[in-house]
Amino acid sequence: MSKNNGQSHQVIGTNRRKFLRFLAGTPVLAGSGMIPFLSEKLLAADELPAELINAAEEALNVFDFEPVAKNRMLPAHYGYTVSGTDSDETLLANREGFKRFRIRVRRMVDIRNPDTSTSVFGIPWETPIALAPVGGQAKYHPDGEIASARGARSGGHTQILSTATSQAVEDVTAARGAPIWFQLYPSNYWHIAEGLVKRAEQAGCPVVAVTVDRASPRNMETFQRYVRSDSTDCSLCHVEGASPQVRLRDRAMWTDIDLTGVESTQASGLTWDFVERLKSITSMQVVLKGIVTAEDARLCLQHGVDGIIVSNHGGRSEASGRSTIESLPEIVAAVGGRVPVLVDGGFRRGTDIFKALALGADAVCVGRPYVYGLGAFGQAGVEKVLSILRAEFRRVMQEAGVTSVSQINSAYIEQV
Repeated sequence: MSKNNGQSHQVIGTNRRKFLRFLAGTPVLAGSGMIPFLSEKLLAADELPAELINAAEEALNVFDFEPVAKNRMLPAHYGYTVSGTDSDETLLANREGFKRFRIRVRRMVDIRNPDTSTSVFGIPWETPIALAPVGGQAKYHPDGEIASARGARSGGHTQILSTATSQAVEDVTAARGAPIWFQLYPSNYWHIAEGLVKRAEQAGCPVVAVTVDRASPRNMETFQRYVRSDSTDCSLCHVEGASPQVRLRDRAMWTDIDLTGVESTQASGLTWDFVERLKSITSMQVVLKGIVTAEDARLCLQHGVDGIIVSNHGGRSEASGRSTIESLPEIVAAVGGRVPVLVDGGFRRGTDIFKALALGADAVCVGRPYVYGLGAFGQAGVEKVLSILRAEFRRVMQEAGVTSVSQINSAYIEQV
């Protein structure tokens, strides 16, 4: 980037912040419901850097990667990534929710060698930070999930591969150099789930994470606005109104799936019977991704679910306005330690990770940060994003006077 371009970007960022603050202070907006919205936008504006970085190693935090990725992506692809549902209320809530919890710190503790390792399902993890499933990563970088797997491998992170992956589970597993988890999008057609799950199990996946929060249609307004601004001819990759037979025939995980007669891959008829049927055909641990209430957490236990990922699909599946970090405590209480509980949604800082673990999560999953790193600088970007999060988490442990992940508990957290 030229010096002039960098200066222009900085001026735009500064002016944006000034304009948002002006609106937030305008008396005519008082009581209109716009002030919370503008506060969220100010938060986003303050987190984004004023100048683009030129290399992954220049990043000071994970927010440095998003504007670089945005510059290198098609507008529609970027819009799809940043979009929530409706007015993005739930997406924004996922970040705001962390403000409702504060860390209680202890002193006079030897913090020279904090241990950030943990275990899930009895398997040792070097870090409690996992890569959440994100579909179609080739839209961020040609190396897609392979680059993410290599980035995960370099930092010892567990990776969850999306059903909508750009690359096959076998290839991603090889790049990771260790077993990965597989995320399953269920549908109303049992043979599809059966085929996908058996292939993942044959590839060595020990866990299948079933996404249960995509049963209904969603309204992605932010995405649609970006689509309108994108003049790219998308017909080479996307056929408008295409049937599943056309849309999925060349996708990495769908090549052996019979799509004859399949009208939709959405799981509008998903019930608890699916879980019991799935457990009967696989030896993989079955985790449900998308649980946000204690009632459903208790039903998970009743139906033999092996683990839970507290998730609202990154704010993309519901207009509840409720963050996952706020949903987490009731689920932890309902489960009572009987199965692992993971959480995703809005994680951007080491403090976020610490707060989740203090509230009872066994691990956290990050999504957008690492794919922004991927879109910005490929594998190097993924590695740097994960390195920053590991370093921040380790530092927060030291600040709080904690020497191991197992010591992090509710005594280190308070709700505002």
